[in-house]
Amino acid sequence: MDPLATLLAALDLTDTGARTSEDIFTGPALYNPGGRLFGGQVLAQSVAAATRTIGPERPIHSMHGYFLRPGEIDVPITFAVDRIHDGRSFSTRRTQAYQRGVPILSMIASFQTEDEGLEHQAPMPDDLPMPEDLPDERKVLSAIDHPMAQYWATGRAFDMRHVGSPVFLAVEGERVAHQAVWLKAIGPLPDDPALHRAALAYASDYTILEPTFRRHGIPWAQPGLKAASLDHAMWWHRPVRVDEWLVYVQESTSASGGRGLALGRIFTRDGLLVASVAQEGMVRVPH
Repeated sequence: MDPLATLLAALDLTDTGARTSEDIFTGPALYNPGGRLFGGQVLAQSVAAATRTIGPERPIHSMHGYFLRPGEIDVPITFAVDRIHDGRSFSTRRTQAYQRGVPILSMIASFQTEDEGLEHQAPMPDDLPMPEDLPDERKVLSAIDHPMAQYWATGRAFDMRHVGSPVFLAVEGERVAHQAVWLKAIGPLPDDPALHRAALAYASDYTILEPTFRRHGIPWAQPGLKAASLDHAMWWHRPVRVDEWLVYVQESTSASGGRGLALGRIFTRDGLLVASVAQEGMVRVPH
């Protein structure tokens, strides 16, 4: 299967029919070089599981998750959803993702009936180049003789293009704690708003640690680098389609204690802010 079809299949969770105090779903673990699950996959599947317990008139608007253990790529994942609260306008769900009987991710999410209210947003940065004017990074990565680079070139469901140079092999230019990345699914997705929100959660975990790397001149290829997502928070502000170009504007506001904190804003190409993201990650570099 192609990468996008694989992602869509992974988000189409199986309802086990179990109904005790929780709703139970199962889903596959997808291949990732190094044998550790991609965190964005478990986030997206956890969002999909919680969404399955709520009607389409009440979409997800926020989630907060903690990565508890590294996931394995050859073990199916079980998702237990606790229906914590259903109010007149808001619903709350807790999703626990399990492998081998132990939790690997714990997430709480909030859903809201669509409503009208105050409107404003932060502006998209000026003078960003359009994605069509940037190199196709899949071609760049395919020329690198490394399993991770080859997987990123052919195995990802998203076309991603850095504004400026990426940080795969080296950090070029000024060492700043910010960057922007254009992203889009490599093909069309069904017209299901819940699916697009879950897929955006998946993509939001790809590059969010990179502003911390860039600030300290650390590429992904740095010998001995150990990096992992610790927690992830996301807010969906407006409807979104991930099969249209989006720009992910990111900034690392702090690094200390072997951790880096980064914030992100995701805009449509015409400047509409559709989501905000925050993540703290472990970043360890040998002296």
